[in-house]
Amino acid sequence: MLSDSTATILAERPGVAAVVAGAPRVAQIAARCSDETETARCLAPEVVEAVREAGFARHFVPAAFGGTEGRFVDMTSAVTLVGEGCASAAWAASLSAYAARYGAYLPPEGQAVIWGDGPDALMAGALMPAGKAEPVSGGWRLSGEWKYISGVRFADWVFACSAVPGGVGPDGRGEVRFFAVPQADITVKDTWFTLGMRGTGSDTMVLDDVFVPEHLTLSRFDINAGRATASEARCHTVPVNAVNALPLAVPVVGAARGAVRIAAEQNLRRSDRRGAPLREKPSVQIDLARSAAEVDAAALLVQRAARVADGIEETREGEAAVRGPRDLALAVELSVSAVERLFRGTGTTGHFEGDPVQRFWRDVNTAASHVIFSFETTGTAYGAWALGVESAEPRR
Repeated sequence: MLSDSTATILAERPGVAAVVAGAPRVAQIAARCSDETETARCLAPEVVEAVREAGFARHFVPAAFGGTEGRFVDMTSAVTLVGEGCASAAWAASLSAYAARYGAYLPPEGQAVIWGDGPDALMAGALMPAGKAEPVSGGWRLSGEWKYISGVRFADWVFACSAVPGGVGPDGRGEVRFFAVPQADITVKDTWFTLGMRGTGSDTMVLDDVFVPEHLTLSRFDINAGRATASEARCHTVPVNAVNALPLAVPVVGAARGAVRIAAEQNLRRSDRRGAPLREKPSVQIDLARSAAEVDAAALLVQRAARVADGIEETREGEAAVRGPRDLALAVELSVSAVERLFRGTGTTGHFEGDPVQRFWRDVNTAASHVIFSFETTGTAYGAWALGVESAEPRR
């Protein structure tokens, strides 16, 4: 269900995707609830419902089940907008939306189960293999712990990832499968005590001998290759290498943009020790300009990656698999640089917990530590491809 404000915007601007129209409201609510979110170390219920109402959950859901089958460029714009208000909300909304893509790879019977009550079921994903999956009659039994599951406390379904015995994929590696597990079968261990991104609620999921029927499982090989079940939508048939780290990088860029906006607003009001307005100081003006430019460059990089994923922009053979990760890693580096400069400029006042710039600084640095943003790794892969080194492999 769309909020009244989102419905009004869509009526006035029919070319605007629902999720983009609803994102500013989510950003407002998330910013207002940021203290509550940080204290609870998970999104405030009001924020969760705003994310659902804005259409994040349904954006990548197949049309057959009431979904939007939306574009990556629209999701990128929407997540960036939310990130300006709260990085944790943007991260959780982004990962939940992208996790819903996995549902399109389930057998039709499984899709009917997870979207039986409509397309707005919120998803979460455990993307790294963990736990133990044992084949049994009619399905599988799962046990174990999966760490860092963003949004696990509010997700209606979680896709747990686990290596399975016997299967071998086209690359010769053992098979890895995803298992759709309902919230009722999940125990959450309270483990998310971090410097930044506190509101993502990326706690540990525990499964104790949970039965998952065969129709609620899917192969990671199918996701990697873009072999969706009964869907020809671009968002379901694009190979995973074209999507890369988009769901993780975009919230960082949005948070950096939020830091630029807040820092500018603060410097409009602040004065130095002699009472001179800070906004008149060339050093303050230059720092703001450089940070804003870095964030603008980062935003252009993530939008280009989204355009490639949507098929709007063409690339040379093999290029998308290496240029996308390179661009997204650089976009995150630029975002960190921009926020670091702004944070230094806040002086002592910026170190108090109530200052929003320090929150953006903590969030951006925490998110940027993710291994997927290593420019040494992504840069090496791109350079090897560009120089024709045969050992270069696409990043997965």
